Amino acid sequence: MPDTPPVTLQDVHDAAARIKGVAHRTPVLRSRTLDELVGAEVFLKCENLQRIGAFKFRGAYNAASRLSAAQLAKGIAAYSSGNHAQAVALAARELGTTAVIVMPEDTPRAKLEATAGYGAEIVTYDRYTGDRVAIGEALAAERGLALIPPYEHPHVIAGQGTAALELIEEVGELDALVVPVGGGGLIAGSATAAKGLLPGIRVVGVEPEAGDDTRRSLAAGHRVSIPVPRTIADGQAADIPGELTFSVNRRLVDDIPLVTDDQIRDAMRFAFERLKTVLEPSGASGLAALLAQRVAPLPRRVGVVLSGGNVGAERFAEIIAG
Repeated sequence: MPDTPPVTLQDVHDAAARIKGVAHRTPVLRSRTLDELVGAEVFLKCENLQRIGAFKFRGAYNAASRLSAAQLAKGIAAYSSGNHAQAVALAARELGTTAVIVMPEDTPRAKLEATAGYGAEIVTYDRYTGDRVAIGEALAAERGLALIPPYEHPHVIAGQGTAALELIEEVGELDALVVPVGGGGLIAGSATAAKGLLPGIRVVGVEPEAGDDTRRSLAAGHRVSIPVPRTIADGQAADIPGELTFSVNRRLVDDIPLVTDDQIRDAMRFAFERLKTVLEPSGASGLAALLAQRVAPLPRRVGVVLSGGNVGAERFAEIIAG
């Protein structure tokens, strides 16, 4: 008997029903200029316009809203480089509970301030020497909190998949879907939704060159660990794919091209100047792969998840200046 997948299309539909009216149904952006540059019809799913500025609110709320009243009364814990932190903090506030978030001490200031602004308590650590999972698990156990990880959770993965579900519901059949890859939760959920609806679709993940842990893992057939990546795409600075997410992605992801930090900068600049939209580096990596002609063969109709826009004005200016 084949293994039962940890997340199904029905799980994504269930998540969509649960987050309806709480998460935004984000717009799909089109650009003739982009289509002409790329040579395809491009449909951009603007998760930079999601609540907290990134797709992460979908999975965080789907998971948090399923906790029991007793669990919610005690509070929620999470660990995150920024966007999941904000998502859990806001989900906790929406559900009338508290959140404690473990965050790297070098997290961009805009993400730290936003997380605190949603009412969360922040505990910092050194991402290059500390183990955020161990810190988060110990904190949750010590305080009796429910731990919601950024991607290693079926309800989180299913929630993230609702972005692809909405995109395909709105624009119809696509030949390919391009999705940024960090820990793998967004692409695992997106691939589950996309291939459940369109079995022939190609699912393309994109990683920064310095952070190609998922690409290496898919090539090896097992999870591969790399040194903590140093890249402007802080949301994609994973050193090893999640065990749960990799179990999905090794079955459903077709290719993972890589983009350089300079190509990500170019995509952020293009989005700002031509599309009039702000993307953080991780949120721009899918667009960067298209602009840099890293997606091959070129699809006729392609969806791209713009996964987030959480970047402060000073940091944005610094990045695009190169």
